[in-house]
Amino acid sequence: MPSVLDGMVRRKPIEQIEDEPGSAGLTRTLGLWQLTAIGVGGIIGAGIFSLAGAVANEKAGPAVLISFLVAGVASAAAAFSYAEFAGLIPKAGSAYTYGYAVLGEFTGWAIGWDLLLEYTAIVAVVAIGISGYFDDLLGFMHVHLPLWMSGAPGTEPKGVADGSYKVNLFAALLCLLIAWVLNLGMRNAARFETALVYLKVGIVLLVIVVGVFKIRSGNYSPFFPFGLSGAFTGAATVFFAVFGYDAMSTAAEESQEARKHMPKAIIYSLAISMVLYVAACLVLTGMVDYRDINPDAAFSSAFKSVGLNTVGIIIAVGAILGVLTVLFTFMMGATRVWFSMSRDGLLPGWFARTHPVRHVPTRITWILGAASAVIAGFLPIAEAAELTNIGILLAFIVVCVAVIVLRYRRPELPREFRTPGMPAVPAVGIVFSVWLITFLEWQTWVRFAVWFLVGCVIYFAYSRRHSLLNRK
Repeated sequence: MPSVLDGMVRRKPIEQIEDEPGSAGLTRTLGLWQLTAIGVGGIIGAGIFSLAGAVANEKAGPAVLISFLVAGVASAAAAFSYAEFAGLIPKAGSAYTYGYAVLGEFTGWAIGWDLLLEYTAIVAVVAIGISGYFDDLLGFMHVHLPLWMSGAPGTEPKGVADGSYKVNLFAALLCLLIAWVLNLGMRNAARFETALVYLKVGIVLLVIVVGVFKIRSGNYSPFFPFGLSGAFTGAATVFFAVFGYDAMSTAAEESQEARKHMPKAIIYSLAISMVLYVAACLVLTGMVDYRDINPDAAFSSAFKSVGLNTVGIIIAVGAILGVLTVLFTFMMGATRVWFSMSRDGLLPGWFARTHPVRHVPTRITWILGAASAVIAGFLPIAEAAELTNIGILLAFIVVCVAVIVLRYRRPELPREFRTPGMPAVPAVGIVFSVWLITFLEWQTWVRFAVWFLVGCVIYFAYSRRHSLLNRK
């Protein structure tokens, strides 16, 4: 009779993953540049249009540039590990699937359970960020929404009575809109995503090209107004803005020539995004004193403050449309992780059923759309953001550890992409991730602990016994 520990450490055989039950549920429709667009769509979004301004104003000042670079280095070290796994195990689930195959069932479950919360919370955070630009756009046109639908309770600005805000209706509706788009089928949804990514990159380039002429060097001094620790705290905050490739890798099972294209798409998307992040941060903090940056709509407000109202309006519209791609990428990631866990028997198989025509997990998508809508509608952006980073950092640690373990345990496996500098580069990803975790607020740890304990109860009460590996 197998012990509880035996069940927790059993691993999915890598050779059998391609032929696992239900693998025909998703269809391979995505090419290299569609995958890259999904990755860029997940990385560039609230990080530029919302978080860059908030972190500069409250935590780092002009050193927000350092915050993004630190987060980017940690993310790049992990990206190489993801790229190796994506070429080796081109299946839905990303870190959950990799952890399950290399480190065992309980580790895979823990990361998958984590990612369900993290990805859903990210969707909510981004939707709240977009609503800030929507309000800013309405302000340009001298239109004001009724107070009851203007924000989450407790987020009222000065001059507005407490209790006037009831729900962030725009943010909640955005989450439901993305759920609907995802349910159209991956081919149609990817076309929608790709078009918006082109628009978003164009808006960022507009910010850089026009804004560079409005830079005043005096705004860069002091560069570290909150000290070096402020820049590092900012790095922990913006970290979720530089790992959209993680969610993109969950689409491996819907990728054409996945073994070849997935690693390239991961590297390309991160490289493109980091160049744009650095340039945009330099422009923002050069245009406006960090103390005067609007944390809710940083760039549109910055251009308005230097007399470029038309550019500000274009940026506000572009931010609203472009940042939709982040919602798309992470909601897609959450649905594919849940789909994989259900297909493996760790969650009820009812969720793993796909639409007979569109071949997408419709049930899961609507459930996650509703959950993210509730978070976006009723939580302030700061509280929602605190739900995001710790689980992603832990997923990075698991993937970096797993790529080292598998390289030495199974060196003969065919790898389309090999992580360079093994084991030093994955080790850098582990060290950076552990280090960034130490900068997170204690409330984040409490929320994570509660979610993890709930997951443990579900695993030992249901998942361990219903796992397909247990049945075999």
